[in-house]
Amino acid sequence: MGAVVADDGPSGVKAPDGGWGWAVLFGCFIITGFSYAFPKAVSVFFKELIREFGIGYSDTAWISSILLAMLYGTGPLCSVCVNRFGCRPVMLVGGLFASMGMVIASFCTSIIQIYLTAGVITGLGLALNFQPSLIMLNRYFDKRRPLANGLSAAGSPVFLCALSPLGQILQHEYGWRGGFLILGGMLLNCCVCGALMRPLEPPKKSEANKEPAEKKVKKKLLDFSVFKDGGFVIYTLAASIMVLGLFVPPVFVVSYAKDLGYQDTKAAFLLTILGFIDIFARPICGMVAGLKWVRPRCVYLFSFAMIFNGFTDLMGSMSVDYGGLVVFCIFFGISYGMVGALQFEVLMAIVGTQKFSSAIGLVLLAEAMAVLIGPPSAGKLLDATGRYMFVFIIAGIEVTTSALVLALGNFFCIKKKTEEPHTKEEAGEREELNKSEDKTEDAKVDSIEVEQFLKDEPEKNGEVVTNPETCV
Repeated sequence: MGAVVADDGPSGVKAPDGGWGWAVLFGCFIITGFSYAFPKAVSVFFKELIREFGIGYSDTAWISSILLAMLYGTGPLCSVCVNRFGCRPVMLVGGLFASMGMVIASFCTSIIQIYLTAGVITGLGLALNFQPSLIMLNRYFDKRRPLANGLSAAGSPVFLCALSPLGQILQHEYGWRGGFLILGGMLLNCCVCGALMRPLEPPKKSEANKEPAEKKVKKKLLDFSVFKDGGFVIYTLAASIMVLGLFVPPVFVVSYAKDLGYQDTKAAFLLTILGFIDIFARPICGMVAGLKWVRPRCVYLFSFAMIFNGFTDLMGSMSVDYGGLVVFCIFFGISYGMVGALQFEVLMAIVGTQKFSSAIGLVLLAEAMAVLIGPPSAGKLLDATGRYMFVFIIAGIEVTTSALVLALGNFFCIKKKTEEPHTKEEAGEREELNKSEDKTEDAKVDSIEVEQFLKDEPEKNGEVVTNPETCV
């Protein structure tokens, strides 16, 4: 671990698209599941925390908010750590942090202590696992990368469907303290997933190429040059607008059903429907995105997914009964799964492997601000109007606007470029390769001339010179 100085992800290494990559994909599946589902699964303990500490629901809701804020807001910090120490060491430390936070939280005596342990420490640990896992997935898969992203993203709905019932069982059997302790033990599996992230070994270079390799410029810990890429700027802007409204419907759909007069269990079943559809939508969308004709146009498929999601929100605002909400959850699950499967695939395609570690950190930081603004502002709108229809309409408008920004910005502002190396390092390697090819060509030409000379050598002393050594 101490020998790893920088995780450059050398461009000379070809992505295996299989082999050990499937183990990496399995680790990413588990990490994605814990990262996205854990903040929602912890909410099953809120009633018991309210009873023990004598606080309100809004006070306990800060636990989930802090977890999400740490997951998104620490993106640049994760990028710096990955570029400095490598993916595997960062994930191992992150797994320890995530587990330690929940274990310490089980001994807390105030809600502030839980904010610091279950919120900040566990959230930081999950962030240190989530981002490096995506970076390793990007390095292990190239041709099958859309499918790999879809399968990895499916971990979120699968773990949400599993952790919520498990949390209720743990609360009933062991109370919130015992439940936190057991969940902390489960989070140690993040360390196992981190151990699976074996770095790809660069190709062995000959001694003639060792000197140019030593002269390489040291990689930046956080590369802000990604902002020079117009595609990255448009993607970041579109993603930030999208996040304002993307998470609003799942937060309010259960309350919407209760407001229409349906029982708690029946209302909660809507999220089960949404999650079940989401499980299948993500890998299927990943398969479609990997098709030969679709993959070069993946940005537009992502834009379609966002328009589909926004249109579903607008239609859901007109639901007046339980059947209408069920139909809304089905179509929202499809569109939500498509967005989840494509969002990081599109970013990987825009910035490339070398700059992805910095790009994802900066994008998550921009999204963190939107995540903290979106649901609370929707709640204030609901308090002011008393109608869920306006909440869903605003969410739909925000997501649809982000789709238009991405599609139109990509179509009008981004000129199609010929394939160029993403970084100076790749350019240097390509230049060295061209030089070596030129040398081999020159050597071939010289050998051909020598052979021709030997064939054309005239007879000497009445004898034909047939031995090349005698003519020298």
